[in-house]
Amino acid sequence: MGEAEDGGRLGRSDGAALHPLHLIRPNTSSQGRSVEEYRAPLFIAWQLTNRCRARCLACCEESGPDKAWRDELTRAEALDVARQVVSAGIPYAAFGGGEPLGVSHAWEIFEILAQGGVSLKLETEGSYIDAAGADRIAELQVQCVQISVDGATAETHELVRPGASFASGIAAIERLVARGRRPQMVFVPTRLNVGEIGDAFDLAASLGCEAFVTGPLMRLGRAALDWERIAPSEAQWERAVEDLRERAAKRSQIALSIYPWDILTELRTRLESPQAMLLVVPNGKVKLLNALPFAPADLRNDSLDAAWRAYRAAWRSPAVRTFVERCAADPSLLRHANETWTLELPSTATAPT
Repeated sequence: MGEAEDGGRLGRSDGAALHPLHLIRPNTSSQGRSVEEYRAPLFIAWQLTNRCRARCLACCEESGPDKAWRDELTRAEALDVARQVVSAGIPYAAFGGGEPLGVSHAWEIFEILAQGGVSLKLETEGSYIDAAGADRIAELQVQCVQISVDGATAETHELVRPGASFASGIAAIERLVARGRRPQMVFVPTRLNVGEIGDAFDLAASLGCEAFVTGPLMRLGRAALDWERIAPSEAQWERAVEDLRERAAKRSQIALSIYPWDILTELRTRLESPQAMLLVVPNGKVKLLNALPFAPADLRNDSLDAAWRAYRAAWRSPAVRTFVERCAADPSLLRHANETWTLELPSTATAPT
């Protein structure tokens, strides 16, 4: 397994680095260990595509109906990566996008992983989860499903998520709850919807969601491009957090998860303490974090084992450290987040041990 010596499964709230607010981590046996101690990752964060039905104002990946990458992995290539994940004993795989369920071979990938004992997490806008889709999620025993709902009303949700359907997101939640697979509702706060965050929490509770997940708006992708217009003020965010905590104190049936860091704090923290994970983007390249443009490996050419060695070596690279330090002084550098820069590493840094 992705382990030092004994390893350990991740909890339902352990997420992938598809978006930092999905990374809220309970105490696990892995905490306190160095990434260097692991023979394989603890989890894979896999963006199957950059295509999505919606064109959300705050999308980190700048996804949309016409935003599929021209060189996304083919079905055969993606299934091969899935088999490598199973062979490596990686215990957890999380899928985001773009919209993962919009990929025709997504269910084949999920089945390979589930049959191989890999726990699954799915981040989705919900429109593909009809009755049949909900049945398949239940049959696969997907450990965690996060559905994005960015408003307490259809008007607000569809304002900040153009092309998305509030009704389909709510219906997906209801279908999963009815099948005993309580999903988590994910809410990305902007200046346009932060006033509804408390009511959205109450909506999640009334629908039977397992958790309500939120955090500071991340200055990435479209949010970075339109930051001055859509970012909540610090005071607005503080009031929203206070409101959420007051409401959560009155409800025991739903967990409240609030990610504590903004993206610059995330970068500084991960530089000193990288996660034991790999982020695989739609063309098979491996990145360090969705906020960083560096891609030290390519699963079209590199084995998963080689990619893991390159990932660990890349975090020690002077180029990565310098970029993170420069971002602190000039956050506009985050505009490069969705690029994939080749990172040349010394052969000794990536050689098998």
